[in-house]
Amino acid sequence: MIGRLVSGGQTGVDRAALDAAIEAGIEYGGWCPKGGRAEDLEEPPGLLASYPGLAESPSRDYRERTEWNVRDSDATLILRPSFAPDSPGTAMTVEFATDHERPCLVVDPGKDGAADEVLEFLAGLEDGYTLNVAGPRESGAPGAYEVSLRLLREVLPGPG
Repeated sequence: MIGRLVSGGQTGVDRAALDAAIEAGIEYGGWCPKGGRAEDLEEPPGLLASYPGLAESPSRDYRERTEWNVRDSDATLILRPSFAPDSPGTAMTVEFATDHERPCLVVDPGKDGAADEVLEFLAGLEDGYTLNVAGPRESGAPGAYEVSLRLLREVLPGPG
C-alpha cells in the first residue's frame, strides 16, 4: 500500500498526481522549484499556495527538483500519453531513476490495460512505499492532466 505520493507540481501529469493523492487521502509531498515555480505560477508562493505539502528546492531549476523527487522516492511512475511529444524532462526522470537505482515504469495512461500494468508495478513494491509520479507538462501535451487523473483515480486506493 502506498505511503506517500510525491511530484514536482508542474502542470499536466504532476498536478494530476497531486490532485489524485489529495482526493484519495494519501499523504503527498515532493520538491518543487524555489518560489513554488511552475509554468503557470512563476511568482512566489506559486504552487505552495495550493499544495502546501510541497517543499521548495534551493534552485528555480526544474532539473534539481526532478532529481530530488526521484532520489527521495522508492519508485517512479512516469505517465506519458501517446499524444505527448518526446519530453526532455521525462527522459531526464528516467535517467535519474537509473542513476539512483529506483524502479521506474513508463506507461501511456490512455492505453488499454494501463491500470493493470500500473497495479502490477505497484504490487511489487514494499508496503508503505513513496511513489514519485512524473510526466509531461500540460503545455507540451494538452490533455495530459485529464488522462493521467483518470488513470490515477483508478489505481490509487480510495479515501479511508
